[in-house]
Amino acid sequence: MTAHTMDDLVALCKRRGFIFQSNEIYGGFQGLYDYGPLGVELKNNLKHAWWSSMIYDRDDIEGLDASILTHPDVLIHSGHENTFTDPLVDCKTCKSRWKSDTILDNKCPGCGSSDLTEPRPFNLMFKTNVGPVEDGDNFAYLRPETAQQIFTNFKNILDSTARSLPFGIAQIGKAFRNEITPRNFIFRVREFEQMELEYFVKPGSDDKWHKEWVDNRINWWVEQGIPKDKLQILNVPDNDLAHYSKATVDLMYEFPHGL
Repeated sequence: MTAHTMDDLVALCKRRGFIFQSNEIYGGFQGLYDYGPLGVELKNNLKHAWWSSMIYDRDDIEGLDASILTHPDVLIHSGHENTFTDPLVDCKTCKSRWKSDTILDNKCPGCGSSDLTEPRPFNLMFKTNVGPVEDGDNFAYLRPETAQQIFTNFKNILDSTARSLPFGIAQIGKAFRNEITPRNFIFRVREFEQMELEYFVKPGSDDKWHKEWVDNRINWWVEQGIPKDKLQILNVPDNDLAHYSKATVDLMYEFPHGL
């Protein structure tokens, strides 16, 4: 059975035991999902295939499993405290809050009112208290992505493995983002899992390696059974690049309900 709409996809995943709404018996928790008997097996198979292709099938990549709790200084120096934001808009009529790109024709998606605030930055990182005293100073962030601890462990891995450029560090793990409006099932959520590789190269060879890794990732997904004609390459425009990025390529999959 092919799921032609998002509602069809959600119903199919629940009926077959792939994905359930988290805390569903208590009304559910928006942006959080649990993987059922078949879902967890599918996810584990995919993670194992990725890890094997990175760590066991190559001789230039090391593995890492770093802490989820992240020291605030790490995310200050990475720029996340200042730049990891989405524009937030409040509806003064129904008191709902929306990400600005969900506002069409300057009307609230919930009630249709045009009485909206101006967009303002909203930081997407989750904070949690560390230790027995909640005084505002002893806190950590739940990591918003898995990359930061790869960078902070770069020297540790160099010293313990005697690696030299080029080489990579791979990690699989949870990441957390306090999305303003989670939507589209598991496509925009607050807790998710990433499979991430950071590959370090000599200056001047970055363009060559970037192209090689784009081709490598396309071929890997095809090996997992994804039809190549369902994949599209999106070269992210310069004005949409992250502050640290020279170039970004997104691999887009053509679902029955769209990209």
